[in-house]
Amino acid sequence: MTAEAEVLPPRTATGTVKARQSFAARLSEAVSGGLVRVFLIVVGLFWLVPTIGLLLSSLRSPEDMSASGWWTVFSKPSQLTFDSYQKLLENSDITSSLLNTVLITVPATVLVVVVGSLAGYAFAWMEFPGRDWWFLAVVGLLVVPVQVALIPIAELFGKIGLFGTIFGVVLFHTGFGLPFAVFLLRNFFAEIPRELLEAARLDGAGELRLFARVVMPLGGPAIASLGIFQFLWVWNDMLVALVFTKSGTQPITVALQTQVRQFGNNIDVLAPGAFISMVIPLAVFFAFQRQFVSGVMAGAVK
Repeated sequence: MTAEAEVLPPRTATGTVKARQSFAARLSEAVSGGLVRVFLIVVGLFWLVPTIGLLLSSLRSPEDMSASGWWTVFSKPSQLTFDSYQKLLENSDITSSLLNTVLITVPATVLVVVVGSLAGYAFAWMEFPGRDWWFLAVVGLLVVPVQVALIPIAELFGKIGLFGTIFGVVLFHTGFGLPFAVFLLRNFFAEIPRELLEAARLDGAGELRLFARVVMPLGGPAIASLGIFQFLWVWNDMLVALVFTKSGTQPITVALQTQVRQFGNNIDVLAPGAFISMVIPLAVFFAFQRQFVSGVMAGAVK
């Protein structure tokens, strides 16, 4: 009995047989705990070093930035000052460009979300001639690069008087954002149970009411994800802005690029301007983080 007991596999407290793990499995299980978390925290801290450096640089005077690196703030906290941000607010080029960025990004995001949602619902649940062929055409537009359309659309905008205007930039971003928006939302809306839509139609709901009361609430995570993607894309864009804007309609990305040419004279404006340009989209992302994660997880499950 003693010999048999020694060769039997170990049992758990409930009496079930516990599978014998290999050395590699036990090592992987041990490492997957605290060590991996510590490693990920260290990687995250290294990833944040440029952002922290930019923040601290924006809080230092030009003399201090020229004399030493931003890490000296930890030994000399007296270097921190908000004078650079005050000077930034007094720079009309930067403040007007920041306003132009908002005037470009917000309408371009709202238009893509609204039009993309309506078109996605139509392709998913409405019957009309050539629906599948039209959707294939929309999907085909996803592979068209932005660079191909810059010169033709610039010539078109010049003929109709939209070149160099904020409205022209908004139209360009809206046109190139809609194919992805329609493709994303159509696939998400198609996963909504048909029974919900049929029940709403039996209650007398029309298409617009059905879209507003049933589809929009259920598609909130996907719409939030689309809004974040579009906002980040338009806010950080510089290629389209360089081609389609003039001195009075330039966004913050082009204004900072222009300031870089005079780096020796306005270093105290570049750091706070770059940090503000970065922190605003980060704030938008974290504000809709829960909806964004829900949309990604819902798409993964479906």
